[in-house]
Amino acid sequence: MSNIGVWEQAEPGVQRKILKAGKDLMMMEVHFEKGAEGYEHSHVHEQMSYCLKGSFVFRIDGKEYAVSQGDSIVIPSEAKHGVTSLEEGSALLDVFTPLREDLLKR
Repeated sequence: MSNIGVWEQAEPGVQRKILKAGKDLMMMEVHFEKGAEGYEHSHVHEQMSYCLKGSFVFRIDGKEYAVSQGDSIVIPSEAKHGVTSLEEGSALLDVFTPLREDLLKR
C-alpha cells in the first residue's frame, strides 16, 4: 500500500505528506507547530528544503542556519541534521534523491 498523498505524524507537532515520487527523486510537504522539531538524524539521501511559510533553525553537522519563507537549504548526503520550527504553521517542501524507500514503504 502506498502512502503517497496521505498526511502522517512524523514527530510530535510535525505532519508530513509525500507529494510525488519519480525514478530517483521525491518531494514531501512537512507542516510544523511552533517549537516542533525534526529530530537529528542522517541518511544517504541528498536533501533540499524550501521554506513555504514561517521560519526555522536547521542544524547541519553542528552548525545552525536560519531559514524563513522563500529560503532554501541543501543537506548533503550523510550530514547529521535536524530542524526546529520558530513559528506556528511553518511549512517546508523537502526534496530527496535517491528515493527515500524507508518513507515510501510505510
